Amino acid sequence: MKLWSDSWTNGDRIPTRYAAGRPDGAGRAAFSDNLNPHLAWSEVPAGAQSLVLICHDFDVPTRGDDVNQAGREVPADLPRQDFFHWVLIDLPPGTSEIAEGAFSQGFTPRGKPGPAAPLGGRHGLNDYTGWFAGKPDMAGHYFGYDGPFPPFNDALIHHYVFTLYAVAVPRLPLEGEFTGPQVRDKLVGRVLGEATFSGTYTLNQRLLSAGH
Repeated sequence: MKLWSDSWTNGDRIPTRYAAGRPDGAGRAAFSDNLNPHLAWSEVPAGAQSLVLICHDFDVPTRGDDVNQAGREVPADLPRQDFFHWVLIDLPPGTSEIAEGAFSQGFTPRGKPGPAAPLGGRHGLNDYTGWFAGKPDMAGHYFGYDGPFPPFNDALIHHYVFTLYAVAVPRLPLEGEFTGPQVRDKLVGRVLGEATFSGTYTLNQRLLSAGH
């Protein structure tokens, strides 16, 4: 399988319009355009009955002590964990492309609706659901794509990986609301092939000034 995008070159910095957060010009961050990127693929294995798309950031701090604290940085050597930005399952196997902005345009407080998704797929919850759970004005069920918004003071540049899976069943055995880890669990033994596409992003002004 092959996965690519017209939105940026594989491994490069993700343009700001595909992020949920952007630099605010004062060393902090504000909400951005939050467009889902264009994605296209080919060479789906024969026998695939559906497609699954997951986007995750594997550089999220495991402790929030220093997160978004002015005058401090989140240490680069802090242990990291996954944060899911997009969980999309049950796409028809004949689908070959997702258009820019077809699944997300702007950041929606309390989350976009789901699980029904365009192109006949189903959206899972992304991890902004947990991130905003304790904030009354933002708490909700965040379905679909919501892009990068790493801590504005993180010393580590974050990596975002889009993974497309060709699946041997037409519908994953999940009902109602589901998460990225739950999808990964149901993919075991059902994947016929996969492909990845990635990008990087930072909101740290020191790193941005250095050209990252």
